[in-house]
Amino acid sequence: MIYIKKRHEIEMVKESAEILRVVFEKVDQFVKVGVRSRDLDEYIYESITKMGAEPAFLGYRGFPASSCISLNDEVVHGIPDERKFEQGDLVKVDIGVNYKGYFSDAAKTYFLNNGESDLNINRLISGTKLALLNGMMALKEGIHVSDISSAIESTADRFRLGVVKALGGHGVGLRLHEDPFVPNYGEPGTGPILNNGVIIAIEPMFTLGNGDVLERENGWTIVTRDGSWAAHFEETVLVTREGFENLTKVVYG
Repeated sequence: MIYIKKRHEIEMVKESAEILRVVFEKVDQFVKVGVRSRDLDEYIYESITKMGAEPAFLGYRGFPASSCISLNDEVVHGIPDERKFEQGDLVKVDIGVNYKGYFSDAAKTYFLNNGESDLNINRLISGTKLALLNGMMALKEGIHVSDISSAIESTADRFRLGVVKALGGHGVGLRLHEDPFVPNYGEPGTGPILNNGVIIAIEPMFTLGNGDVLERENGWTIVTRDGSWAAHFEETVLVTREGFENLTKVVYG
């Protein structure tokens, strides 16, 4: 069941989202060549807790870290470890915040390219990031979930990118994952209807290959089946009568 948030609940999710926005501002400065993913995760933990919140991912269904940090062909749910970021890595950072029982969720992809250009990686990042914007722009009261999905898939097609169909966005707010599931592909005009007061996380995940994925033996990390690199962007957004309000402002401030 899709839950429509009450006014005070929306305000509390906004506070959670503001904490997450500030955390990502710090992450923007911390992600660089030579940093261990474990060090980044510890920094994220400290940044969240110093603001009186909790990392929403830590302990969630047994997840062992405060953030998901995924490299290159890893799409999502990467477990922070001893690996150091290297020149040319594609680093995806996914963070959730629990502030007094109210949840927000966002993700961002970083390309450690030292100013050098890579046409395929630029196409991957630009296409995935634009798909997030197009998904948000489809929002307003009364649309179907698949209207978001269609906007995202159409963007992938334009950029010749593979859609990870096994994963998608979701409702968020009172729990980390709520209804509805928001696929990143589909025909418009089908699926549940979204009303004013619904909060969802929109999160396109695209690859340079066909989009097929598999799970690593650790039971968490999702990687591309063909070894192609992947990108992931995510914002927590509120559905309004006229459109939407971007609550996290991590990717699109």
